[in-house]
Amino acid sequence: MTYTIKGSAHLDTTIKLPASKSISNRALIIHALAEGKTLPDNLSDCDDTEVTIAALKNMPEEINIKAAGTAMRFMTCYLSVNEGEHVITGTERMKHRPIGILVDALRYLGADIEYVGKEGFPPLRIKGKALKGGHLDIPGNVSSQFISALLMIGPVLKNGLELHITGEIASRPYVDLTLWTMREYGADAEWTDVDTVTVKPVPYKDREYYIESDWSASSYWYEIMALCNDNEASIKLTGLMDGSKQGDSVVRYIFSLLGVKTHFESKKQGVPTTVTLKRHPCLLPRLEYDFSGSPDLAQTFVVCCCMMDIKFHFTGLASLKIKETDRIEALKKELRKLGYVIKDANNSELIWDGERCEASMEPIDTYEDHRMALAFAPAAFKFPGLKINNPEVVSKSYPRYWEDLKKAGFNLTPTLSEGEGEPTA
Repeated sequence: MTYTIKGSAHLDTTIKLPASKSISNRALIIHALAEGKTLPDNLSDCDDTEVTIAALKNMPEEINIKAAGTAMRFMTCYLSVNEGEHVITGTERMKHRPIGILVDALRYLGADIEYVGKEGFPPLRIKGKALKGGHLDIPGNVSSQFISALLMIGPVLKNGLELHITGEIASRPYVDLTLWTMREYGADAEWTDVDTVTVKPVPYKDREYYIESDWSASSYWYEIMALCNDNEASIKLTGLMDGSKQGDSVVRYIFSLLGVKTHFESKKQGVPTTVTLKRHPCLLPRLEYDFSGSPDLAQTFVVCCCMMDIKFHFTGLASLKIKETDRIEALKKELRKLGYVIKDANNSELIWDGERCEASMEPIDTYEDHRMALAFAPAAFKFPGLKINNPEVVSKSYPRYWEDLKKAGFNLTPTLSEGEGEPTA
C-alpha cells in the first residue's frame, strides 16, 4: 500500500502516545526473571513488545521475533539462563544483523549457544542453564542492547556480573535506562567506575509497574509542530514525565533550538503528565549534534532540518548502519527524491550543506523500517501529496500513528499495490 499525505491546516489536538517500547521490553524481561505474577501496566502495543510477550508466555521450541532487534538481543540472554532448548530466529533482515559479540560474551560466561546458519548471525540454538557470571569485557561501540541484555541477567547469575565496557560507550543513556529499570525491580546494579557496571547477585522482586509514554514517538509530533505553518498550533502529548530516564527525552531540548517549546502540566518526578508543544520563531542557520546517545532520533532531525532549510552536521550515527535497514544510505536516497543532497562521512556522520538537486517526487520507500515512515510523514507540510510506500511498517513501534495523524487533521489517501486487497484507511 502507498499513502498520499497532506498536512493539517490547523493543529489543535491531544495525542495519547504509545507506551515506551524501550521500557516495556526491559520490564518484560526483568518481570520474567523475577518470576512475576502481574505484567507491567500500560505496556506498549507495538510489534516488538508483542513478540516478546508471546515468546515469554508460550516459550515455543522455535521463537520467531520477526524484525524486533531488541527482542533478539534480550531474549538471547534470557534463554541462556533459563532451562530449556530453543531456536530463536527472525526476518531475513534479522538474519543479517550481527550478534556475534553478544554470543561470544555469553559463551564466556558459560552459555551453550550455537549458530544454526551463518557464523555470527541469527538464528541461534540456545540450551539454557544456570550461569556463574563474574567479570566480563565487552566493547562499548556495539549496540547498547548487547550491554543492556547482559546487565539484565546479572542478578540471576551466581556471582553477579562485573561488566567492563572498553572504548567509547555508544548510546549510554539506554544503558542508564536499563540500570534504572533494574533498580525499580530491586536489583543492586550501578556504575562502579566510568567504564564498569557491577551487578550483585541480588534477586529481582516482583512488583506492580507502570510504563511511561514513549519519548521516541513524541519526536514525530515535535517535528510536525516545527514544520506546520500554523503559528497558533497546539499539540498535547499525554503520559510523559519530566526528568524521564528515557534517553530520547533529549528531544525536547534539541527541538527548542528549532522553535518548538515544551510545557509540562506537572513537574512532579515520576508522575506521568501532559506536555504541550507550541511554536516559536526559529532563526538557527545550522545544527551540529552528536546522536551517539540517542541514535533513534537521527532520522527525525535529518528530515526536519532539510524541510526547514537548516544545514546540519550530525555525528555518532555508526549504529544506524545495522538497524532495520542501513539508515544512513536510506536517508540519502530518499531525501534525494525530494531534492536534497545529503553526504555521509566515516560511516557515522551525515552532512547537509544546503546542496539541492531536481526532485523526482517518487514515493518514499520505507525499507521495512518504521522510523523511515514515521520521520518522513511530516514532510507533507512542505510537499503536499507526499507518497510513502508500505506505511504499515509503523506497527513496529507506533501502530496508531496514521490514525493519530488523521485525528490531527492530516489527509491520508491509500492506494493499493498490485495484488493487495481493499484499503482500510
